[in-house]
Amino acid sequence: MATNNGDVLMLEAAPEATKPWASAANAEVIDALPYIDDDYGNPLIKAEVDRLVEEEMRRSSKKPADFLKDLPPLPKFDFENCPVLGKEYERVRAGKPPVRIDFESRYKHELPPAGKKNDDAAWKQYLHKTQRSLQQKKIELENLEMMSKQGPEIWRQNNHRLEVFLTRMQRLAQEQNEEIEKVNRERKYHQQTTAYELNALSQEWRQLCVKNMEIQSACAVLETQIDSLKREASESLYDEIYSSLSYDELARKYVLRRTSNEQTRFLAISS
Repeated sequence: MATNNGDVLMLEAAPEATKPWASAANAEVIDALPYIDDDYGNPLIKAEVDRLVEEEMRRSSKKPADFLKDLPPLPKFDFENCPVLGKEYERVRAGKPPVRIDFESRYKHELPPAGKKNDDAAWKQYLHKTQRSLQQKKIELENLEMMSKQGPEIWRQNNHRLEVFLTRMQRLAQEQNEEIEKVNRERKYHQQTTAYELNALSQEWRQLCVKNMEIQSACAVLETQIDSLKREASESLYDEIYSSLSYDELARKYVLRRTSNEQTRFLAISS
């Protein structure tokens, strides 16, 4: 978190310790000052930002599935000690519907068919099913009786526990909201206090930029003037030199120059 003499000015991304799988090169820093930056409410700035985001998404070769590559791999589940849970896990992964548990056939009792009227095993199986059904009905009656006696009190106790839990969660949520509000108030105060210094520095930076451009323009004008003066000085010096020479000296210079040019042309042809 960026500070100025211990004052909180801006937010930064979460420390890398919370993301051990992320590299330092991918670290993101949020250098926003939302309490003093006025660009967030400007519709032109928002439209430009949206355009840049859409353009970057269009040019990006990254697919939505690639965003999960930075996360650590999922742990491998081992259901050696619980094969039933392993089968259920595989069923859910395959997207198959759950297997319906048939309770009716367990407690449903029917008379042996006509072909097994004299079969002792069939009658014993029918007797066992009837006994299981009666026991189940007995347990259901006991549960209903216990529910009628103890149910209201149990529900009141459960509601009381839920109310205590709700009160505790609401208190924790209120404490967290107060902490968040405190941090936001401190951040807003420090940003607004520092806004004057930032605005002064921004104004000074703009003035220095303008002054630098003015200096560059003045230097360009001076260079142009210097080049013009140099050209004028060379021309005036040339005129003064030739004006001081006599007619004979000028004729001799002309002959020497012409002779030199002819020699140069002859050498070029000979080569």
